[in-house]
Amino acid sequence: MTAIGHSCTMPSAALIDAVRFSEPGGIGPAAERLRDAVMDLCGLRTAVTHNVASREPMRDGNGAVLASEIFGFRGEESRWWEVPQLALSSPIVHACRVEAEPFWCNAHGFFTRLPNPLLDVIDLHDFRIRAMTAAAIVVPIHLPFGQIGAASFLSPEPEANDLSDAYACAADALAVLARAFVQSYVKVTARARPGLGSISLTKREVECLRWAAAGKTNEEIGIILGLQRTTVRFHIRSASVKLDAVNRDQTMFKAAQLGFLGMIN
Repeated sequence: MTAIGHSCTMPSAALIDAVRFSEPGGIGPAAERLRDAVMDLCGLRTAVTHNVASREPMRDGNGAVLASEIFGFRGEESRWWEVPQLALSSPIVHACRVEAEPFWCNAHGFFTRLPNPLLDVIDLHDFRIRAMTAAAIVVPIHLPFGQIGAASFLSPEPEANDLSDAYACAADALAVLARAFVQSYVKVTARARPGLGSISLTKREVECLRWAAAGKTNEEIGIILGLQRTTVRFHIRSASVKLDAVNRDQTMFKAAQLGFLGMIN
């Protein structure tokens, strides 16, 4: 992994606003503006997903798939959203789970502004086949409830494998535009999750859940935190009620989605 310099171009406020929308009917026009802005900015193609873990493609207000109808991925070999193993096997998807800032990548590695050792261990064998591209500039988009979106920017030349110049000049601009578009899409299409936005856990509840997520039993958590085992159980049950969870595992899952648990060392 190599750290490289900062970008030099930023989009105007008007352009950022142009890729935002607040109703389903605005999805298609905003996608077209994103596509055209990226092409004008750096001459790259745009591929976007609102959820790297889902096979459901992004669609406009009429149900048309954005990837094919607007971003132009129509050939049988380029319909990446129809490849079921992509979320599990693509090195680009793996990288989006451990990196939050724009990066570019090819078969030789991931290239970032600041070093990220978590990228160094990602398997790059058969990169072209598994990533379905020779190279890409990628903007990970970390969203509420643990959802991860991603925007990939690809050369019109399938064999091009060096996007370092485009990354150095346009990565920040691409990130701003991609995040504005995907965040708008998620808000417009999201299903309601009543009550989750107002949940508040206590410090003790969070501490107990963090150690539970690390695999500790109630007795072990009690020893670590200087609490009785019954007190640990009380805090975890209290968190479970607040999160409307049916068991310990779901309690930890929901707490992690809401960002309470953070990274377990």
